[in-house]
Amino acid sequence: MNTNDKKINKLFLYWLASSLILVFFIIIIGGLTRLTNSGLSITEWELFKGILPPFNQTSWDFYFEQYKTIPQFKLLNNKMTMDEFKIIFFWEYFHRLLARFIGLFFLLPLLIFYFSKKIPKKYMTTCYKIFILILLQGVVGWYMVKSGLVNDITVSHYRLSIHLTIAIIIISAIFWLLKNVYTNNDKLFFNFSKANLPFLFLIFLIFAQIVLGAFVSGLDAGKIYQTWPLMGYNYFPNDIIDLNLKSFFNFNNHSLVQFYHRSLAYITIVYFLILSFYIYQMNLRNLFKPIKLVFIFLFLQIILGILTLISGLNIYLASAHQINSVILVFSAINLYYFQTN
Repeated sequence: MNTNDKKINKLFLYWLASSLILVFFIIIIGGLTRLTNSGLSITEWELFKGILPPFNQTSWDFYFEQYKTIPQFKLLNNKMTMDEFKIIFFWEYFHRLLARFIGLFFLLPLLIFYFSKKIPKKYMTTCYKIFILILLQGVVGWYMVKSGLVNDITVSHYRLSIHLTIAIIIISAIFWLLKNVYTNNDKLFFNFSKANLPFLFLIFLIFAQIVLGAFVSGLDAGKIYQTWPLMGYNYFPNDIIDLNLKSFFNFNNHSLVQFYHRSLAYITIVYFLILSFYIYQMNLRNLFKPIKLVFIFLFLQIILGILTLISGLNIYLASAHQINSVILVFSAINLYYFQTN
C-alpha cells in the first residue's frame, strides 16, 4: 500500500469516527428535544427553507401562530409566551439542523471515497446502507412529528420508538464498521452460529429495552409510578384491575409499559449474569475485559434508571440514562465482536 492509499484509508477511518460522534450527539439532542416537549414546535418539514432560523419578529410570529393551531398548544401550552416558545423552537431547530449536517457530512465524503476507488468494496457497501438509513431517518422523523399535529398533544410513542431504533441501528452499524476498518477485518454482524447466538441475544435484549424506553418516554409513563423497587405498593401495577391475555399486551397502557420496561431490565440482568458465568466457566479469556465493560455500563444504566424514576424524571438524569443506553449498546456489540471469528 503506497503513501496515498494509507492517507485515504486513514481519512476514511477518521470520517467514520466523526460520523459516529455526530450521530451520538444528535441522539443526545433528540432525547433532550423529547424531554423538553420541543418536538412539535416546528409544524412543517421545511427540508430546505428551515435551514436558517427566524431573524425578525415577523418570522417569529409566523412560527408561533403555526404552533398555536396544534393540540399541544391549545390543550397544554395555551399560556405560553413568545420567549418560552423560542426555547422549545431552538431545541427542535438544532435537532433538525444537525440532522441536515449529518446527511451532508456523510454523503459528500462518501462520494469522494467512491470515486477514489481506494476503499474496499465490502466497506463501501456498508456505507451505502448506512446512508440509506440516514435518509430513511429523516422521513421517519417527519412521520413522527406529523402524529402530534392533529389529535394528540405529543408524538406517537410507536413512531418515536421507530425513530430512536433507526438511530441506534445507524450508530451501531458505524461502530461495527469502525471496528472492522480499525482491525482490518470483515466480520459479519449477522453470523448466527451456535457460539454467537448467546451474545446476539444480549444485544437483542438491550435493543428491546431501548424500544420500551422510547414507549415510556413517548407516553410519559414514568410519571405514573415513581417508586422503586415496587410500583406503589406492589410489584405489579395496582391500577390494572380487569386484566386478560389481550389487555396484558396493551402497549398504550402507561402503567403496563412502565412494568414491561422494569421487568425486561430484570430479565436482562439475569441473562447477563448467566452469560458472564458461561464466559468464565469456559475460560474465554479474550472476553474477560469486554464483559467487564458491559457490566460497568449495565450497572450504571440500572442506577441511572432508578434515580431518574425516583427523582421525578429529572431531565439531567433522564438524559444521562439515554446517553448511557447507547454506550451500553457499544459495549455489548464490542463483546460480540471479540466473540466472532
